[in-house]
Amino acid sequence: MNIGQMSEATGLPAKTIRYYEDIGLVRPARGENGYRAFSEADRHKLTFLARSRSLGFSIEDCRTLLSLYEDRDRASADVRAVAERNLEKIETKIAELEALKATLSTLVHRCHGDDRPDCPILEDLSAHS
Repeated sequence: MNIGQMSEATGLPAKTIRYYEDIGLVRPARGENGYRAFSEADRHKLTFLARSRSLGFSIEDCRTLLSLYEDRDRASADVRAVAERNLEKIETKIAELEALKATLSTLVHRCHGDDRPDCPILEDLSAHS
């Protein structure tokens, strides 16, 4: 498969596939003409990476998960530890977003949104410099 076909098969942009190759997550064969020749194993890895990234795993976490996936002697506890760390990061981000939402909601409700020039939103933003 060439990179265009691989992009279509995995839903990943060709640029992302090239990036994953550059950082060593996939290593497609090269034909005599120098073009990439992706295998079914490469397709599987790229699909695995796409799904991992969609779940919020970092590139390094993906590298670890891929390594664990390929290691038949792995302990599932190692996989779980990576997933738990990612879950903790997601929970932290959600808490931060909830706090942002609460603050912004309060500011929006305090602003009259009329023709007057005074605005609690701008006052708050200027007070937190």
